[in-house]
Amino acid sequence: MSPNASGGAPLDVIATSLRRERARTGLSLTEVAKRAGIAKSTLSQLESGTGNPSVETIWALCVALDVPFSRVVEPERPRVRVIRSGSGPTVFAEHADYACTLLSSCPPGARRDLYLIRAEPGKPRLSDPHMSGVVEHIVLSAGRAKVGPLDEPVELLPGDYICYPGDVPHIFEALEPGTYGVEIAEYT
Repeated sequence: MSPNASGGAPLDVIATSLRRERARTGLSLTEVAKRAGIAKSTLSQLESGTGNPSVETIWALCVALDVPFSRVVEPERPRVRVIRSGSGPTVFAEHADYACTLLSSCPPGARRDLYLIRAEPGKPRLSDPHMSGVVEHIVLSAGRAKVGPLDEPVELLPGDYICYPGDVPHIFEALEPGTYGVEIAEYT
């Protein structure tokens, strides 16, 4: 999978969102970068709309800023919204053939985001813990995957559902080509 297949990460949206959320917290560039475990220059590039952030980098920044992933990658949305297959704000994993497309972010009064996950066999997507209290729900749509907490992943087939804590290390490993599913990240 390449970033060009669906337009890649929405850099201008990410830049605007990171500046807005950092200002909201009152944290300096240095402090956010330190909390996220990234270089200050990397954060500076992202806030200026340059660079090519991985899903891992964006998640680390979301944890540091205590915001849902969607708040950083999704632009303002109209009342009726259709996302055609192969489009939508997509970010890619750094070390795995894994793409995450935001389908629906948390509306006011709710604490959840909806994603389409696509992955191919090879190196698995290993996720560091997200914010405290995050719960991930996945329904596998096609293929076969090993999903869940790193210490007890479960093999899923099409139509299978899994729910697990997202605030512990976890994995999504495609075991067949063309593996994809729907994920709901629930924030408490």
